[in-house]
Amino acid sequence: MTTIALDAMGGDHAPQAEIEGAIQAVRSFHVRVILVGREDVLKAELARHPGAADLALAVHHASEVITMEDSAAKAVRTKRDSSIRVACRLVREGEAQGVVSAGNTGAVMATAKMVQGMLPGVERPALASALPTIKGAPVIVCDVGANVDCSARMLAQFAVMGDVYSRVIFHNQRPRIGILSIGEEDLKGNELTKTAAAMLRNMPVHFIGNVEGRDIYTGMADVVVCDGFVGNVALKVSEGLVDMVKQMLTASLKANPMRQLGYVLSQGAFQDFRKRVDYSEYGGAPLLGVKGTCIICHGRSNANAIKNAIRVACEFAQGNTNEQIEQELAQSAATKLALKEG
Repeated sequence: MTTIALDAMGGDHAPQAEIEGAIQAVRSFHVRVILVGREDVLKAELARHPGAADLALAVHHASEVITMEDSAAKAVRTKRDSSIRVACRLVREGEAQGVVSAGNTGAVMATAKMVQGMLPGVERPALASALPTIKGAPVIVCDVGANVDCSARMLAQFAVMGDVYSRVIFHNQRPRIGILSIGEEDLKGNELTKTAAAMLRNMPVHFIGNVEGRDIYTGMADVVVCDGFVGNVALKVSEGLVDMVKQMLTASLKANPMRQLGYVLSQGAFQDFRKRVDYSEYGGAPLLGVKGTCIICHGRSNANAIKNAIRVACEFAQGNTNEQIEQELAQSAATKLALKEG
């Protein structure tokens, strides 16, 4: 049974959402969850759920919490018994195979990198977020915020990690890799994207060239690589657009009696739309490149998002994703040459 350490104090709705999500996960998947946080608070919340005592749940005490308002760098240094640090320590010590947190993203990334350590051959970890496409299968965008400034070599590493993640989690036999740029033509882009593209053409991945922002959602590529600054902007714009479309569509359908009838009749299609664009269905974004498994969730994650993040963490660990990333970075002569030349 895979064991996942859950930072039960990190999210906006902690610990209620975390505990509800953990209960749903252990009932749905073959997984054990260690709830990390203030023991008295967690046990009191667990007591509100009948039957929770009989589930594969454990509580591990951590006396401190890193809040969203805390400086990530300072909190990592000073709050040595924080729930996220203790959860990462459980992974490092082999008591858990992965960690899930909806806490302060900067603090989670810094803590995972420091406590769990980095995979050989990886310079920087990258956040890989799954976004919906019109073809149904999600696209992985990597990086979406872990690294504001990147080198071409780092983008090449992101491509290799995203390629493995796409194959393991989304079962794409030969993922199509694209670089996010301002045009499809090879001459378009800045020095970073041009240099990275030249490197990827000599690497053992299915590189399809540049893709534009609108192509993220067409399903043209299975993995889209970019620096964390651009990726985070693309992610936040996407979240805002989805929220706007849902609100505008709901308001429009309820505007008059005839439309309200149409709204009732189209409930099935509307709910399907909401589910396809709901971030909670994807759980969270893996921090690729760190040892063990680290899934970072949206701060406002609900129980469904936590449940699915635990599922993704299990699949990531059970699929030996890190081992494959290590092998492909270490054993591929073409990859080594391309990264060295970068």
